[in-house]
Amino acid sequence: MKDMEKIALLFPGIGYHTDKPLLYYSKGLAAKHGYRIIEVSYSGFPANVKGDAEKMKQCFQMALEQTEEILKEEHLQRAELLVLAKSVGTAVAAAYLEKYHLTAKCVYYTPVEQSFQFIRANSGIAFTGTADPWVETEIVKACCEKMQLPLTIIPEGNHSLETGDVFRDLEIIQEVMEETEKFL
Repeated sequence: MKDMEKIALLFPGIGYHTDKPLLYYSKGLAAKHGYRIIEVSYSGFPANVKGDAEKMKQCFQMALEQTEEILKEEHLQRAELLVLAKSVGTAVAAAYLEKYHLTAKCVYYTPVEQSFQFIRANSGIAFTGTADPWVETEIVKACCEKMQLPLTIIPEGNHSLETGDVFRDLEIIQEVMEETEKFL
């Protein structure tokens, strides 16, 4: 039997694209481990989304529709899938996997609360920061416990897992990538 193709799907956040540190370096790790990289991108989001539940829902729906269009020609059912997702991308990725009955190893960078409606138990690992203005740490912690997802909490980390101290941020990105590679 032929080996399954290994595909890594990258799901960015609203303003956090695949060329930013978490997704840029995790993409490199995936490539190193033999995954073909497919980057999902979205556009056309409304402004001032943070704190507006209706706009968040609208962004999610737009991103999911754009994801379906981007991935429609891929034969993902016959592949070994890895998902690398950030922020709203964690909700989009989990909803996409659910809708199309796909199984994947998932890395959830700074998942938003809405993600946990779709995330499957034991599906991956997650990272969050204690200073993330988009979601409360305790909510992510409780949801990850319920979903049996190992969670790494970055003290003073914001929604990009950064603290504002460049050298500490470099240490954080290294720690996060080491955890990501162990998971791979």
